[in-house]
Amino acid sequence: MDKNKREFKFDKRASSYDDGFEGKFSKEFYRVLLSRLNLKPFAKVLDVGCGTGYLLRKMADAQEIQGYGIDITQNMIDIAAEKCSDMTIQTSACEKTPFNDGSFDILTACMAYHHFSDKAGFAKEAARILKNGGCLYIADPRFPFPVRKTINGALKLFKVTGKFFTPQEVADDFRRVGFELVDVTCDGIVQVVTLRKLKI
Repeated sequence: MDKNKREFKFDKRASSYDDGFEGKFSKEFYRVLLSRLNLKPFAKVLDVGCGTGYLLRKMADAQEIQGYGIDITQNMIDIAAEKCSDMTIQTSACEKTPFNDGSFDILTACMAYHHFSDKAGFAKEAARILKNGGCLYIADPRFPFPVRKTINGALKLFKVTGKFFTPQEVADDFRRVGFELVDVTCDGIVQVVTLRKLKI
């Protein structure tokens, strides 16, 4: 993690996030991700970078789950905790969570992965807290190569934490810590990469 880089700040936008541009834009990612999720009754699910809890609430509306959410922005967590009062919502970094080994059936990261400052740390942590055979779903923007290169270059130039990846790059990074690629779904600007933790 580069401590000289600036993080995206969502604390001041938390109260208006869902109804603002970013929230409305994210709803398309939630829709596509929800269509790919294999939610079984009482599955233990962690949404990493849960924001206001919108996705967790939608998952719980579709299926009875044991829902958990983490985010680094306290104002987002406060809203998520109110929206998902029947779930466990807490402040935590993605690369160092308070959960036991093999705790979850499913992990989701929707419109969050590109913001993570320590993606390698998150990959290792995901491998630790997922059950063998559990699935990780990463939903992020899908950009053509020239656009992705330009955006990533600008983020690096202005020392802002963030980087966008192709599905294959994501799969390669997680393969190193014991995951296999299950599926890639592309729908307009949305890409959903589904990965499974291999049984070791």
